[in-house]
Amino acid sequence: MNLEPANAASETRLTVDPADPYEREAQTFPRLTPEQIARAATFGAEETLPTGAALYERGERGVDFFIVLEGKIEILDHSEDCAPTVFIALTERQFTGELNLFNEREVLVSARTAVESRLIRVKRADFRRLASAETDIAEIMMRAFILRRVGMIRHGRAAVVLIGQTHDGDKIRLQRFLTRNGYPHRVLDVDADAEAGEFLDCFEIGKAHMPVVIDVRHQVLYNPSNAALADALGLTETIDPQRVHDVIVVGAGPGGLAAAVYAASEGLDTLVIEGEAPGGQAGTSSRIENYLGFPTGISGQALAGRAQVQAQKFGAKLAISREVAGIDCARNPFVLRLAGGGEVRTETLVIASGARYRKLDVEDYDRFEGHGVHYAATAMEAKLCEGEEVVVVGGGNSAGQAAVFLARQTAHVHMIVRARDLASTMSYYLIERILASPRITLRTQTEISRLQGGDRLSAITWTHRESGESKTLAIANMFVMIGAAPNTGWLNGCLTLDGKGFVATGAAAGLTGSPYATSQPGIFAVGDVRAGSTKRVASAVGEGSVVVSDVHRYLEAKRG
Repeated sequence: MNLEPANAASETRLTVDPADPYEREAQTFPRLTPEQIARAATFGAEETLPTGAALYERGERGVDFFIVLEGKIEILDHSEDCAPTVFIALTERQFTGELNLFNEREVLVSARTAVESRLIRVKRADFRRLASAETDIAEIMMRAFILRRVGMIRHGRAAVVLIGQTHDGDKIRLQRFLTRNGYPHRVLDVDADAEAGEFLDCFEIGKAHMPVVIDVRHQVLYNPSNAALADALGLTETIDPQRVHDVIVVGAGPGGLAAAVYAASEGLDTLVIEGEAPGGQAGTSSRIENYLGFPTGISGQALAGRAQVQAQKFGAKLAISREVAGIDCARNPFVLRLAGGGEVRTETLVIASGARYRKLDVEDYDRFEGHGVHYAATAMEAKLCEGEEVVVVGGGNSAGQAAVFLARQTAHVHMIVRARDLASTMSYYLIERILASPRITLRTQTEISRLQGGDRLSAITWTHRESGESKTLAIANMFVMIGAAPNTGWLNGCLTLDGKGFVATGAAAGLTGSPYATSQPGIFAVGDVRAGSTKRVASAVGEGSVVVSDVHRYLEAKRG
C-alpha cells in the first residue's frame, strides 16, 4: 500500500487513493479468520500442491475457489508478448476468485502456486453452498470480488485493447459495450496515441479496418458486432436449448434484474436474456438521486452492476448480448427464438424488455446516430465532448440528469424542450438545478429543425415553435432522450398490446387478479414495457420483485 512512513516527529501523511481498490488491501485481498476458515473448510478439501502447479488458466469456465493455508498463490495477467506476469500474490488466509465465481463466464486471469502450498479447494458447486450458508464469509468475498473487478478495470489488468478514432460511431459502440458490461479494456486513439500505431504495425492492420479489438490471445476482431465480441471474450454463458427453465426474464433493466434476484433467491431456475448490457435505460443515467437508500445518488451502471451480481449470487444465469427474435406461445413450455439461431424454453415468462428513446423526425438524423447523436450521458460520452457546447433534447428525468451531469464537464448545455415548461415531466430537484446552473440554457417551446455535418455531426439548428425564430450553432454532440418506444416487436402478436405497442396487463387486458398478468397465462410484464406503468426506476424494481409471487402461484397451479 502506498503510505508515506510516519515517525514520532512528523505527522502521518496518507497518500492512499480511496478510489483505487488495490490501495484498499484489507477489503480487496482480505484474510479470513481461523474460525471462518474452519467453517469454509467443511465445504471443500485440503490439498498440498507443488511449486508451479496451475490452479486455473485464463479462458476456463467454472473454476474452483481456493483458500491459502500455507504457501503462496500467484495471480497472473498476460503481457503484450503473451508472457505471464504476476500482479497479485495471495498468502496465508487469503483466497482466490472474482466475479466469475458467480457465473459461467470465462475467467480473466490465471493462477498458480509460487511455492509448495497447502490449500483448501472448494469445488464450484460447493462454493455456491458456502456462499449461501455462511453469510458473513459471503459478505467478505462479495465485497472483495467486486473490488477486484474494479481494480482490474482501473489498472487495465486482463484487458483487451480497443483501437479506433475518438468519434467513430462503431468505436464508441464497442467502448460503451465493454464499459457497461464491466470488462477490462484500454482505448487507444489511432490519431493521437503512438502506442496505437505500434499495434497497427505489429498486426499489419490498416486504418480502413478500424475499429479493432485485440484480445490477450492476440486475436484481432475487426469491427465486431456486440454479439460477436461477447462470444469472443467469453461473456456469454452457455445455454442448454433442451432445458426447461422455471422462469425466463427478457430484459435486464431494473425490473428484469429485480425479478431475477427474487426468483433465483426463492429457488426458481432463472435465466435472464439481455440484448446489450444490464441496466436498460437506467443503466445510461449518470446519477440517480431519488432512488431510496442512496442519499448521495448512484449511477445507473453501478446500480445495474450490483443487481446483476446479486442475481448471480442466488444462481440466476444471464445471457448477455442475446436478442429474443420471436416466441411460440401457443404451447407450454413457451419457446423463445434467439436472434442468430437457437432456442430456449420456459414454463413462465417475465417480459421486462423496457423501452427505448424515440428518434427525432429530422432529415439526416439516422446518418448521425453514433456520429454525434447519443442516447446515453455517462462519463464515457462526457469525455467525448469535454470543453465543448452540447445539446440535450427532452424534458423528462433522464434528460434532466444528463443536462446536470454534462454541465460539469462541457462548456455549455442547451436543453431543448417542446413543452412550455418542465413541471409536468421532471422531478422538482432537477428543475431547480437546471434553472440555477449558469452552464445550462433551457429553451422551451423549441425543437431541432436541422442537422449538418460530413462524417459526423458539426452543427445543429433549433427553431422556436411559436415565433419561428431559428438559431444555428457549431455543436458536434447531441443527447436525445425523448418519449419511449416499447421493445415488443419480438412478441409477434402473442399478447394484447395497447395502441402504442406497450403490453396490456391486468384490467387493461380484461383480467382480474394480478396487475402484471398478460392476455397469455404464464406470461407477465413489468417495468417500462407494461402499458400504464410509472416510468421510474423504483417502480420498475417494485414490479419486478412483486411479480415473482404471481410466477409462483402460476407454477403451483400448473404443477398441481
